[in-house]
Amino acid sequence: MAAALKPVLIIGAGLAGCEAAWQLAARGVPVKLYEMKPAQMTPAHHLPSLAELVCSNSLRSARLVNAVGLLKEEMRRLGSLIIACADATAIPAGGALAVDRESFSCLVTRFIQEEPLIELISRRIDFLPADGLVIAATGPLTDGLLFQDINRQLELETLHFFDAAAPIVWADSLDNTVVFRQSRYGHGGDDYLNCPMNETEYQCFWQELVNAEKAAVHDFDRETVFEGCMPIETMAGRGQDTMRFGPLKPVGLTDPRTGKEPYACVQLRQDNRAASLYNLVGFQTRLTIAEQKRVFRLIPGLQQAEFARFGVMHRNTYLQSPQVLQPDYSARCRPELYFAGQMTGVEGYVESASSGLIAGWQAACQALGQTPEQRMNQVPSDQTVIGSLARYVSDAKVKHFQPMNANFGLVADLAERYRRKELKLQALADRSLAEIDRLAQTSPDITAIRLQLFHKADRIDLSQIP
Repeated sequence: MAAALKPVLIIGAGLAGCEAAWQLAARGVPVKLYEMKPAQMTPAHHLPSLAELVCSNSLRSARLVNAVGLLKEEMRRLGSLIIACADATAIPAGGALAVDRESFSCLVTRFIQEEPLIELISRRIDFLPADGLVIAATGPLTDGLLFQDINRQLELETLHFFDAAAPIVWADSLDNTVVFRQSRYGHGGDDYLNCPMNETEYQCFWQELVNAEKAAVHDFDRETVFEGCMPIETMAGRGQDTMRFGPLKPVGLTDPRTGKEPYACVQLRQDNRAASLYNLVGFQTRLTIAEQKRVFRLIPGLQQAEFARFGVMHRNTYLQSPQVLQPDYSARCRPELYFAGQMTGVEGYVESASSGLIAGWQAACQALGQTPEQRMNQVPSDQTVIGSLARYVSDAKVKHFQPMNANFGLVADLAERYRRKELKLQALADRSLAEIDRLAQTSPDITAIRLQLFHKADRIDLSQIP
């Protein structure tokens, strides 16, 4: 049957594109997956492999009472390739799901390359195909002729915001007489390294940070930043103590040298499986490289730090999705054309992959002859996180659209009232997963996809993944 089907064309092999390709192939639908790497790279990417992450903790919380943690569990139960690969390459990160970035990317690449129904083609695409099933998952750095063609076909003025990545340092360059290992309140084990600051050290660091030279970024004068990835110097500029209530908050930590809570504290998160690299948590930045070296070495314990990667800022593009998309991520003006990833306005790697899961799943249903009504009935409702995101980015009532992370504010409220927030969040999670399980029970392909993931993963020798 699969041989008679026309391949679905997917443009872009990031997390969303790879997830979409897997969902299609797992349902017996052939795929042509186009990716311009490694011949052409974007400012944010450096690896030749697919599904590249900028940060090891890009997948964020693993707790079900956190919206993105619940989203991951929903995806896990729906047979997500991205979550399966993340689970297989996880590294210690307290209550978060963090991965070894290179191992994760290589594992996703292996799955894609070894799937016979997926043809991976290294080529840049400048125009959307005129017919057939197409999924555009080109990411938030989409530009050039393709950027113009998408706008033309959707009759849109595309919006943008700025995103940033934090620097990474070598573990053996840290001062272990100052840096100590502890997670806040002891949650999840001692998975973070901490650089404590007294008041004098903090004030000196803050002063130098707000006055440091910044790298020129085109159009950044308007400073349209996504709050979840705000440059640390932008945050510092909002007030002298703003960082101490954000990424530098000392609450729940004890400096072993004093036995007391520090005035402020910079945390470092493990970035690879070998624990040789650490990411500066919350330190997205657009400082020049010279200033990153100078200012960040003012942090106690980082005086001799060697940088494996410096922070960088880049412009991200997203669609005015509520005007043009349906809840299955297909275009209203052309139902055979789907969009997936951060260009739809879902913000974050997990959210991006979730849109690829829905788009690939629904495109497969369309390729297999299901009616629009049949397909739409399979899209999870707004009682789930994955469904609430899909409905938010396709809600025509949203007039001032901005990129959105997974959050419980998008999920349909409960009929019952709870006095304790934790109980309410648990009830939301229980209701969501009950719907996902019902959906899986009525869709045999979901169970089959999960079994495929299990058997394929079992055949891959993880020790051979870098």
